Amino acid sequence: MSDMRLTRLRAQLVVGLLVVSAAVVVVVAVTRDSQADASAGRGCPPGAVLVNTDLPQDAADVTLRVLNGTGTAGLADRVSTEFGERGFRMQAPGKSTISYDQVAVVRYGPRTVGAAQWIRAHFLGAAEPRYSPERNTDVIDVVVGARYQQLATFTEVNQSMAQLSEPDLPPGACAA
Repeated sequence: MSDMRLTRLRAQLVVGLLVVSAAVVVVVAVTRDSQADASAGRGCPPGAVLVNTDLPQDAADVTLRVLNGTGTAGLADRVSTEFGERGFRMQAPGKSTISYDQVAVVRYGPRTVGAAQWIRAHFLGAAEPRYSPERNTDVIDVVVGARYQQLATFTEVNQSMAQLSEPDLPPGACAA
């Protein structure tokens, strides 16, 4: 019987030693963690502009102003109505001071990087993105150009978003 007690005592000592060793390893790993101040993604360099790359959950979360960059009368009104029918918040359409021979130009700032990507998908990615770090508004300007024909269908927008992927960080910017 004493052999059995001795064997049991040795087994309990080994298990106890393993538990203590595991606890020491965990404490050392936690206290010496070099990633304690790390955040998801890269750190922001000093002076970098924080941008919102999140895609909007709903069209009502995006405010647009459509500007006519052509000589075609009523084009901005028509495109503004189409976006409004899709649920976007619309500001009064207007006339661009510059004429564009492209499909469209999407002008946006740090607050609307993700939303601008979604708006570009409505033009099948053919809209030229124009980021301005000084732009401090939630409004995205869409300047419709001479090559514009129509907005993409909902299915085409989804396919275009898959091709465009997530928005790239503009130069000198950092994801918020």
